[in-house]
Amino acid sequence: MSPAVEATRLDIHRRNRGERTLVTLAGDIGPATTPLLRAALEQCLLDGVTAIDIDLATVGSCDARGLDVLLSASRRAGRVHASLMLHHPCAQITRLLAATGSTSLLLTAPAGPVPPAVRRDLTSTAPRAPTGSARGSVQPVLKDGIRLRRLSRWQAEGVREDIADLAAESVAGTPGEAHQDRGDFLRRLAVSVHRPGFALLVAETTVLVGCAFGFPVGPDLSGRRGLDATLQESIQRLTSRARFAVLTQVVAHPHAQHLDIARRLQQRLLRDLRCRLGVTLLHPADLVGQSAFSSWGWQNMGEVVGLPGPGAPCVLILPREGLSPAFR
Repeated sequence: MSPAVEATRLDIHRRNRGERTLVTLAGDIGPATTPLLRAALEQCLLDGVTAIDIDLATVGSCDARGLDVLLSASRRAGRVHASLMLHHPCAQITRLLAATGSTSLLLTAPAGPVPPAVRRDLTSTAPRAPTGSARGSVQPVLKDGIRLRRLSRWQAEGVREDIADLAAESVAGTPGEAHQDRGDFLRRLAVSVHRPGFALLVAETTVLVGCAFGFPVGPDLSGRRGLDATLQESIQRLTSRARFAVLTQVVAHPHAQHLDIARRLQQRLLRDLRCRLGVTLLHPADLVGQSAFSSWGWQNMGEVVGLPGPGAPCVLILPREGLSPAFR
């Protein structure tokens, strides 16, 4: 699906309980979807709702026009002694609120979930926000305050600079910095995003804390030539697996939970790509990178000669969780 079509999608679900309502959004809030959002919020107030809780857990982005709609609805709600609050904003929306000074007006502190009593009352019979390949996203996974979210190609383009900043921050001041050039990172992302089956996951709290992206390679996929064909033959000799996922990049913020963040990102990506094996290539001199991947559960198979490009990269493999010990 083209980016133009992806950007126009916003699904809105509303569940009432007395004078309170939960509005669940799924998609992107932009120029083509703000009229729909404005109409839905105006209808809530016309219906006499006094508390509007907006769940943004499956919203990938919001632009300035969308924020203006939310602020206008909040002001109108205040004039009739009602309230409007946002819950589960993604990192981009959190930054937008902070940059415009709107956090205290729209966001419950500290960007927490919809209050349990509200969610219990309003969502016990509410339908789940729809997901699907049209947006390239799936229902977020919440655990310990960290949300995993899959982005479409269009959404990935919108956060590319943020991801590059995170990648640079994760190795700043370490010997691995020499092998993590920001420009090279952006070029790898630009190339990968056009590969068939490309998938990108981000991990968020109120800010971006991790990402992983890659694409599948296998005999059942088109375009098997050059690096793909040579790499596939090498991996098949090493593991007897002809189909696998190339994880072009795994990045985790350097803090106490980075091991768990990386593990969850890479295992989720393998499941999303329907591959039982992950493969990544690292420069032989990138000992810091090899150490990081080893701590995330990867096995270093050594340098593999014959691949296109200068030098012989190290090939690391990661079985998907649940595989037999013999394969591991």
